[in-house]
Amino acid sequence: MKKERKEDSFIKQPYYLGGDKELKEFVTSNLVYPELSQINKIEGFVNIRYDINHIGDVIDAKIVSGLDDACNDEAIRIVKMLKFVVPKTPRNLKVTFHKNIRIHFNLHHIPTSIDMPQVIPQQPDNAIQISYTLVSNQAKLVTNQETKSPNYSYIVKI
Repeated sequence: MKKERKEDSFIKQPYYLGGDKELKEFVTSNLVYPELSQINKIEGFVNIRYDINHIGDVIDAKIVSGLDDACNDEAIRIVKMLKFVVPKTPRNLKVTFHKNIRIHFNLHHIPTSIDMPQVIPQQPDNAIQISYTLVSNQAKLVTNQETKSPNYSYIVKI
């Protein structure tokens, strides 16, 4: 006859307070899309394997499959911010848990320009700037005295 095991004799997995929905919300609210990845239009998934110590802190994170270095670094930064609840273990064992997470980098879900400053690529000082102005009935002279590089302005009347 088998002896019944108590619920206390099993090691329980750590969990994020609030469940998967709160975990997803935390990741999306703290994710900062890297500027270089935005400019290069890089999007996709970063899969990370991370370790959780007996206190609930993420102690190590490794990229299983990733995108570019900037997205990978941002995903690791987010994962290391996570804090888990670790249920009591039998005999007070100090167990390291391993989990996986998939972080989605999507250009269509970037916060609006109100929340985040617009990314404008820097141009070298000796770059030539050309600007076009469309006017309906009046001609306007467009000048830019702020930069020392040559500027060309064209006015197109419609």
